[in-house]
Amino acid sequence: MSQPPTAPRPPSPPVIVPSGERADPVLDRLKHLHPKVIDLSLGRTFRMLEAVGSPHLRLPPVVHVAGTNGKGSTIAFLRAFLEAAGRRVHVYTSPHLVRFHERIRLAGELIADDHLATILEECEAANRGEPITYFEITTAAAMLAFSRVPADVLLLETGLGGRLDSTNVIDRPAVTALTRISYDHMQFLGPTLSAIAGEKAGIMKPGVPAVVAPQPAEEAMAVFRARSAAIGAPLHAAGEDWTVAAAGDGFRFEGPGRRADLPLPALPGAHQIVNAGVALACLYHLPGPRVPDAAVVRGLAEVSWPGRLQRLTRGPLVDRLPPGWELWLDGGHNDSAGEVLGAQAGRWATTDGLPLNLIFGMLATKEPADFLRPLAPHAPLLRAVAVPGEEASLPPQAAAEAARAAGVADAKPAAGVEEALAELMARAAGPTRVMICGSLYLAGAVLARHG
Repeated sequence: MSQPPTAPRPPSPPVIVPSGERADPVLDRLKHLHPKVIDLSLGRTFRMLEAVGSPHLRLPPVVHVAGTNGKGSTIAFLRAFLEAAGRRVHVYTSPHLVRFHERIRLAGELIADDHLATILEECEAANRGEPITYFEITTAAAMLAFSRVPADVLLLETGLGGRLDSTNVIDRPAVTALTRISYDHMQFLGPTLSAIAGEKAGIMKPGVPAVVAPQPAEEAMAVFRARSAAIGAPLHAAGEDWTVAAAGDGFRFEGPGRRADLPLPALPGAHQIVNAGVALACLYHLPGPRVPDAAVVRGLAEVSWPGRLQRLTRGPLVDRLPPGWELWLDGGHNDSAGEVLGAQAGRWATTDGLPLNLIFGMLATKEPADFLRPLAPHAPLLRAVAVPGEEASLPPQAAAEAARAAGVADAKPAAGVEEALAELMARAAGPTRVMICGSLYLAGAVLARHG
């Protein structure tokens, strides 16, 4: 919701790259305010927001993004396009890879440690020890920070679901976006694509345009159409109101306000063309001057989203690699993510033929065989590891068994990422591409230690 022109803004605090450790002890305390890690509800979030002055009513225009796959990449594209056009952009995403501070960007910069600690302490005091989940109180803290720093746009990613997600407190965003729906978090969102899509569709608002990505199943699209009709939210669906497709050495976008042939994005993978298309379709519905094509081209070249088909080019693991080897990292962990990685593996096989081996770790709440099945034809060798620091990690032996069941020819447990890489190097006959995959938490652990 746009801020009324007469409402005063407090002075903007300095925004610098995080330093120090003042916020970490506060974050640790907040983890113990509720007995459940996940307890979907909006009541506690609204109570918390009211206790700190309802900052969710004093925000710049909001792009609210929900979906199973592609949320973070879509937001990364939006940020890149808008910042290339000179806009000040707030960003809220989750989870983080290395430090919590990654979740909150204020007018383009990661929130400073002292600033984060201050708003967390303010929320902690206002909460008065009442039960509230970690995500709920930290989301309220983020909105408090966003309300105090001027910006042109807030890019807001749901955490889990949509209807009862703590971010779903914005009465009238500028636009909502629904990315690809797939099977994930079924214990919270339901066992079918229709049920999952119904929860995600909860971010749609009356009179607010909803941009919808291509969907793998008509049942998800049917849910979005029904929700659109029921509440009067104009639907802007891929393939109908806008299109995006590979074209030559780049891709073509056609939609309201823009028809352009554009270069491929810096983020690898054909799926990123679709995510870029969702972002471009959202731009049309934002207030302010049109983002010019030149800013879009610059944004496509500069966009960054760590832990998603990211090639590691430095660090201790890379230093160990023999000449000609490549090390990649991806945090995808469901069937759709497996399909994306399988498609990329197929492209690699036809372009350079470099053998692909996997280092795999996953949480026990996920479906390893569904993720690995599309990769199995391209990766005959896999070493399974535990996700460091995660009690819910799938044991390496069980992960290796799931990999063999998915069709990976040689899948065995390993003591850790370093040991797995050493074994893969010892078995290889020549240059090889290694992908560490299966969990964002594993990706974060690798970046923290080796990035």
